[in-house]
Amino acid sequence: MSVEVRTVPADLPEVDVLLDAYLDEREATFPSAQGAYSRKRTPAAEFTPPNGVFAVAYDADGTAVGCGGLRRIADGTGDEGAVDVRFEVKHVFVTPAGRGQGVATAVMDVLERAGAGLGATSIVLDTNDSLVAAGAMYRGRGYRRVEPFNANPNATAWYRKPVA
Repeated sequence: MSVEVRTVPADLPEVDVLLDAYLDEREATFPSAQGAYSRKRTPAAEFTPPNGVFAVAYDADGTAVGCGGLRRIADGTGDEGAVDVRFEVKHVFVTPAGRGQGVATAVMDVLERAGAGLGATSIVLDTNDSLVAAGAMYRGRGYRRVEPFNANPNATAWYRKPVA
């Protein structure tokens, strides 16, 4: 599938459709042993430059088939005690029609480039280990597990990737 990924305002109608589908799917497939899914959408304003961006992948027909956001979070401590300017990936989602065709990779490429352009020294994210394909993609992109950096009740894994 050929896709074009564009950074867009996070309050566009197609973003609402994608994020509603994302939250619906996560709620329906959340591991019951972990309790109830906490349905929470990051405010659109947090994905506004210079503090973040939101990306949507469009197929050749102009249909939105995937998305993801990047937002600035509190600085951390990097190697040798240096300040780590962190941007967090949020809400990476691909519609069923777009899965297995590189859409998430294309979205992540745009988000990581945007983070570098905004001054990030690392990109961080959290996920749930039940999302096996997502975890494999993140590890394949060079993300390494770290200690939790937030209190997301839906997350079981936290990752960090230094920005080159």
